Parts: sequence; C-alpha cells; structure tokens
Amino acid sequence: MSDLATGMAAPDFDLATDGGARVSLSALKGKTVIVYFYPKDDTPGCTKEAIAFSGLAAEFEAIGAIVIGISPDSAEKHDKFKAKHNLTVRLAADPDTTTAQAYGVWVEKNMYGKKYMGVERATFLVKADGTIAQIWRKVKVPGHADAVLAAAKDL
Repeated sequence: MSDLATGMAAPDFDLATDGGARVSLSALKGKTVIVYFYPKDDTPGCTKEAIAFSGLAAEFEAIGAIVIGISPDSAEKHDKFKAKHNLTVRLAADPDTTTAQAYGVWVEKNMYGKKYMGVERATFLVKADGTIAQIWRKVKVPGHADAVLAAAKDL
C-alpha cells in the first residue's frame, strides 16, 4: 500500500491507451493532470464517472488540464468502452496493476463476504511540477468530476 500524500511527487507511469497510443506522466510535465483510477470498463459506476469526466472535457481543456482514466482493462477494451458511450477522456491500460499499486489503489475488496484484489476508485490531481495537489479516495461518482474540475481551476 502506497502512502501517497499531497505535496509528494506523483509516481510516473507509461501505459498503452485507447487508440493505440501511449501516455506517460513525465511526458505531461508542465500541465495539470487528473489521474483517475476506476475498477472496470462498462460497469455502472465506472461508466457514469467516465461520462461525467467526458462531459466536462471542454472545461478541463480550457484550463489546460489533461484527464486520464486508468483501469486494469486492456487498451482494446477501452476502445470499445469509449465507442459505446461516446467518451472523450483518454483511457490507459494497467493490466499488471503496477500503476494502481504505485498509487496505493490496488486493494483488498470485500463483496458479499468474498475477498478479492481490485481497484479502489480514486482520483489524483497532479500539478504542472509533478506533485500531487489533491487526492480523493473511495470516490462516490455523483458530483465527483465537478469537484475535481473546481479543484483544478484553483491551481
């Protein structure tokens, strides 16, 4: 479990994305980056969250912020998810969960008494210098994208 806190350097990553591209945090230095982790493509909460971030894409772009969603799903699965729901956010694939582990969001979960490892929904607001400005853990989807946008505007 990673003990990331505000003011610390955000762990770098280099991941495959939808559309056959790659994204790394280090390549985005100088920009505000929102890194949000979600459990799985095309599940109700994850779909609502991706639609909410996509709906605010123009506002994030207007303040120079880049939004990246990360889940253990493959880049190919991200392509299908984006097409199905007309998503505009960039989605990165973390199939070996290395990035989720670096951010401390690969955790033991418990559903109906069954324990398993999975992604805890969390968002990290990374400043242009690569440090973490704010962390949201155990995110509840309604209103979350708006709260992240408000915080990003304050940077």
